[in-house]
Amino acid sequence: MTEGNRIVPDAALDVLFRKARSYGTFAPEPVSDAQLRAIYEIAKHGPTTANSQPQRIVFVRDQAAKQRLAPALSAVNREKTLAAPVVAIFAYDLKFYEFLPRFYPIPAATSWYTRTPEHTQETAFRNASLQAAYFMLAARALGFDCGPMSGFDNAKVDAEFFPEGRFKSNFLCLIGKGDASKLPPVNPRFGFDEVCKIL
Repeated sequence: MTEGNRIVPDAALDVLFRKARSYGTFAPEPVSDAQLRAIYEIAKHGPTTANSQPQRIVFVRDQAAKQRLAPALSAVNREKTLAAPVVAIFAYDLKFYEFLPRFYPIPAATSWYTRTPEHTQETAFRNASLQAAYFMLAARALGFDCGPMSGFDNAKVDAEFFPEGRFKSNFLCLIGKGDASKLPPVNPRFGFDEVCKIL
């Protein structure tokens, strides 16, 4: 692909979007530290408001750590979560603005996001959600499958993994090499004309 031709090949679009699925069952193949780092090194380039980067991630991989997570899981999600090679706790930093002098060139930017606690939380949550989506796309691009999910008690996760209160959990994501034989049929999507309007 040349600098003047930035169109992503069709096969890549299949990997990232069209043929990608949300997995609940994974092969026992582990995901290494190096592989998690490689995913992050791609995902970190996704844009956020004022380069705020509020996402924080805890990768739950060993069984002892998974048992700490288990009490927060819903019954329908517990077995698949404990069996997954890695569970990412996608969270956000409520004090992300403290890092803006390092990452954004406008000195006044910190004051933009500290006007009210509600505005701070909304900004952190929105941008961390974007970053989590970037992470999943990066994982797919590097040959991994993802199983994003709610179905857990955020308060219990926060009490166990973020007791200081600065970080708040957003959602969980299972990561590994998915077992396609266990996938249900693909669910339908809206058509363009059903949900889009051009003005």
